[in-house]
Amino acid sequence: MGKQRQVVTQIKVQVTGGQATPAPPVGTALGPHGVNIGQFVSQFNEQTRGELMGVVVPVVITVYNDRSFEFILKSPPAAVLLKKAAGIAKGSGSPLKNKVGTVTTSQLEQIAKVKYNDLNASCMDQAKKMIAGTARSMGLEVID
Repeated sequence: MGKQRQVVTQIKVQVTGGQATPAPPVGTALGPHGVNIGQFVSQFNEQTRGELMGVVVPVVITVYNDRSFEFILKSPPAAVLLKKAAGIAKGSGSPLKNKVGTVTTSQLEQIAKVKYNDLNASCMDQAKKMIAGTARSMGLEVID
């Protein structure tokens, strides 16, 4: 029987899809664990080439005792998707006073579908409410 691989650690980083480099945050997160950074960068960029290109993607990297690794791509943060949908660069500094943009309920629904697996919502309506709450806290107005 071969040796059993043991999980040494799990690392969570947010990397721009298709544009990962060995520089921070990737290099500083993986370096201390002896992981082949170049190998991770090439695999990550390959998997995020399509529609995730240029979008911030959270990734969970599991490092094993033989210095091998596996990674799971999560859906982009709701705030990133909302900014893209509203066409704004950043959210409002004071969301109650100044609104910086609007999102429609259909856009909320699309974002909720993308995020659904990573949210702890039991149904799509709850997921939409969570995304709407994020939108409001960013200074976005939700319209029909």
